[in-house]
Amino acid sequence: MIEGPLIGIFGILVMFIILFFFKIPAAFTMAMVGFLGVAYTTSLKAAFGMIGTDLWNIFSSYGLTVIPMFILVGEFAHYGGYNNSLYNATYKWFGHYKGGLAITTIMACAIFSAISGSNTATAATMSTIAIPEMKKYKYHPQLNAGSVAAGATLGVLIPPSIVLVVYGLYTGQSIGKLFFGNVIPSAILTVLIASTVFFICWKHPDWGPKGPKSSWKERIKALPDLIDIFILFTIIMYALFTGVVTATEAAAVSCAIGLILCLIRRKLTWKGFISSIVDTLRISCLVFMIVAGAVIFGRFLSVTRLPFEAATWISSLTMPNWVLFWVIIACYIIGGCVMDALAFLLVSLPIFYPIVTAMGYDPIWFGQVICIVTTMGAIMPPIGICCYVVAGMAKDIPLSTVFRGGLYYLPSYIISIIILLLFPYATVMILSDLVR
Repeated sequence: MIEGPLIGIFGILVMFIILFFFKIPAAFTMAMVGFLGVAYTTSLKAAFGMIGTDLWNIFSSYGLTVIPMFILVGEFAHYGGYNNSLYNATYKWFGHYKGGLAITTIMACAIFSAISGSNTATAATMSTIAIPEMKKYKYHPQLNAGSVAAGATLGVLIPPSIVLVVYGLYTGQSIGKLFFGNVIPSAILTVLIASTVFFICWKHPDWGPKGPKSSWKERIKALPDLIDIFILFTIIMYALFTGVVTATEAAAVSCAIGLILCLIRRKLTWKGFISSIVDTLRISCLVFMIVAGAVIFGRFLSVTRLPFEAATWISSLTMPNWVLFWVIIACYIIGGCVMDALAFLLVSLPIFYPIVTAMGYDPIWFGQVICIVTTMGAIMPPIGICCYVVAGMAKDIPLSTVFRGGLYYLPSYIISIIILLLFPYATVMILSDLVR
């Protein structure tokens, strides 16, 4: 009879087998394996009791209400047409460079991410705008689709990041500190991803032809289109920085202001409003089900004592902390390749979070690193969700082409993590420590 941590390892293997061969969504796979695992290690009655208690605790949690409200802000912006305004404004500033449309796409993704918090929403939104424009100017499909997919990953990195919200709720860390600690890392990654376009165009000069150059008058005239986005982002960050409101209250205020701005500008129709609500419900339910499934699976791992035994074993290894850290990062990269990134984050945190904090790493800083690794998984085969969204929106660009285009940007994520490792205070703590 299998006992103790071996049951946990067996459960993880069964979960991956089900994900690979039966294509059952990650949320239901984790919940099913977790329930059966608890029933096997304890009793069927205990398993039913655990599910009832955990699901009630999850779905009655006040902190989780921040997720649908941040998603709703992004949906208001999407259906209000702010995506077109963002793209047009950034295009006037960067479109005349070689690869300028790809840079425009990445910068527009970064700005849209500042109110969206979702990589799939960013990928779908920017695909409809950017891909036809780059096709018109004869951009290579790999640069075209790859830049959209890579830029869309910023949706889960730049505040308000859903991944950081879930990480903060799970680990008990301040969401305000996580958001402010993320400002510099997200800027670093955005610059590195944009710089990759220059490298691609240097290596393949014909992949990204120059677009027409806008006058300075046109560039200045386009800036007011960004004011509303700046207002929303500033309100969220200032409210969290001063501690006047909680993260949930800041999300509610930004949601109300976002709707008011859309109505004042006459950007949001009644049909768009209904679509915003429907899409928010759909995405929120997806996130909540992943959280619920991960919590049930995490409870199963805790019963088997696998996280505690793994932490003890790794801590006993005679190797430097930085080597152990990169082993953990490698696990996240591999896990992100074969499983939904948010789901893997929640499954892995019970195992790796105690180890990382025991090694002396700051939990706010570690949250930024994990957020970058999570975004990396969104463009890596075989699960890279952003690549699937882009391929689905651009019917004539094969999925394999989108993945190949996204691979050019992977070094940017690794370099970002190295910078955070070398300069933890200058990149994260200098701003997060200011939050009250």
